[in-house]
Amino acid sequence: MKTTTKYSPEVRERAVRLVLEHQDEHESDWAAICSIAAKIGCTAETLRRWMRQAERDSGKCEGQASGERERIKTLEREERELRQANEILRKASAYFAQAELDRRFKP
Repeated sequence: MKTTTKYSPEVRERAVRLVLEHQDEHESDWAAICSIAAKIGCTAETLRRWMRQAERDSGKCEGQASGERERIKTLEREERELRQANEILRKASAYFAQAELDRRFKP
C-alpha cells in the first residue's frame, strides 16, 4: 500500500539548500542527499527528485520548470472543459434543430 506524505514548500526548499550547502562535506551528491534526507525525514529518492526539480527551476538543466508545468496543467484542464462544453452545445443545437424540423412538417 502506497502512502504519500506531503511536505511543505518551505521544507523542500530547506532540504535542497542543505544539500547544496553540505555537498563539499560528502564524497558524492548521493551521499549528501542520503545524509540530509535522513535528517529531514524523507526518502533519499524524494530529495533527489526535489534536487532535480530545483535544478530545472533555476535553469541549470533542461526540463519543465514548476511554473511551466502548472501552467500546462491549467491550460489542459481548460481545454478539456471547453471541449466538453462545445460537445454539449453541439448536441443541444442538433436536438433543437431536429425538434424545429419535426414541428414544422407535422400535418
